[in-house]
Amino acid sequence: MTTQLERLKVLAAGICSLMLVLGVARFAYTPLLPLMQHQAGLGVAAAGWLAAINYAGYLSGALIASLINDLVLKDRLYRIGMVVAVASTALMGLTTDPTLWAVSRFFAGLSSAAGMLLGTGLILNWLMRHDHRSELGIHFSGLGLGIVGCAAAVALMSQWLDWREQWFAFVGFGGLLLIPALGWLPAPDRSAMTKTGQMLVDKPPSPLFLRLLMAAYFCAGIGYVVSATFIVAIVDRLPGLAGQGTLVFLAIGAAAAPACIAWDFIARRTGEINALLLAAVLQIAGILLPVTVGGLPAALAGALLFGGTFIGTVSLVLTMAGRYYPTRPAKMMGKMTLAYGAAQIIGPAVTGWLAAHWGSYASGLYLAAGVMAAGALLLLALRVVESRKDSESLAGLEPCLQS
Repeated sequence: MTTQLERLKVLAAGICSLMLVLGVARFAYTPLLPLMQHQAGLGVAAAGWLAAINYAGYLSGALIASLINDLVLKDRLYRIGMVVAVASTALMGLTTDPTLWAVSRFFAGLSSAAGMLLGTGLILNWLMRHDHRSELGIHFSGLGLGIVGCAAAVALMSQWLDWREQWFAFVGFGGLLLIPALGWLPAPDRSAMTKTGQMLVDKPPSPLFLRLLMAAYFCAGIGYVVSATFIVAIVDRLPGLAGQGTLVFLAIGAAAAPACIAWDFIARRTGEINALLLAAVLQIAGILLPVTVGGLPAALAGALLFGGTFIGTVSLVLTMAGRYYPTRPAKMMGKMTLAYGAAQIIGPAVTGWLAAHWGSYASGLYLAAGVMAAGALLLLALRVVESRKDSESLAGLEPCLQS
């Protein structure tokens, strides 16, 4: 049996990896976006395309993850991805060439997939093999902490540093996170047994269940990406809220950090599909509050709802992947993320186009809320499919019980 210290070090490696690949390599772009538009001449439409290119890299990484079965190769690519996260962050500060920025965002997306999918899969595999609870709430707190950290850092550093110097500061933060992300994650164990001798057996869901879940996850990806990418710029342009966007982004991270642990708790009592449905409804409210009610209190309330739900959705879906495929969780994670990643390419590009056409990013929030509503309907259908499957399983057991 492993010690509690070993478990905590593995979870800490995961938290640091997510803070690096998402908090530094990915989400630092969001609070720095207004600064780059003001100081580096980054246009509105170009900002949207850079975000879309980032998700193209993420989608490419998800495709790779879905095709790999070898744990040792996954571990190697995960470690390469951690280094790429630091290098892609450095490139943002080394140039003002939009083409090189696009290269940076693409490789940052690849590194995000390495942390979110390969790293999460490796950690989930380790937890199950060592007979720990296979919930990922603690691990995914790294995403919320990354958002809080980068938002707070930008708010603080903007008083003294320009956009380029802040990117270099993030390189330093990333280098510090790299040490535990690489050093505390053990080499993978390829045996088919847990440490107590139980066999790990895959129990895949039905093809219909998977299709509905992927479609709902696509909708969740649209709902997530618009706010995650543009919320700072959106809030800064709302009446009376100039300069408050970073505070709102900070609130998103503050809500996201403990949210996954809470959603693990909710799912244990309501079931994962019901928990996903509740998260979707609350996220729709969070998306719409800043533009429908207005004012800083509504923007902060929306940020708390959004931050408290989007990462819960990701955590629940990826935990489901581990439950269905304990021997190869990253394979289903990769497939699910292809749907989520496709949404993250489409969402920023469409939002950037809408903003250029209408002169406001707010139209993108209405689009995101509408797509999320469609996703909630898909989750209702998924609940019906799951209930039918449970009924069929009970019917199949009745003859055995009677005999």
